[in-house]
Amino acid sequence: MNAVDIEKARVEELRWVILMALNAARPVGTSEIIVQRAIDPVVPGVTYHEIRRELDYLQSRELIDLERDRPAWFAKLNNHGIDFVEYTVPARPGIARPAKW
Repeated sequence: MNAVDIEKARVEELRWVILMALNAARPVGTSEIIVQRAIDPVVPGVTYHEIRRELDYLQSRELIDLERDRPAWFAKLNNHGIDFVEYTVPARPGIARPAKW
């Protein structure tokens, strides 16, 4: 694997882990600070910039609702995101969702 493939895999895993953290925070949602603390053991060294970039990506894919008008961004899974993490819809490219058991 080259560096580009490793970074691509890391970003796709980060997106999945963010979705899982937001799933655990349902139905309320949570801030980017809590997301970072939840995923740091899984994806070490992740920065708030990376989290914001991937939250923006997940919002553009219509999987989350995102409030940016707070000091810390606040994210919540929407109905499409819930279906995705619950494996009721097909996998989307760009997110490293593991195969269903």
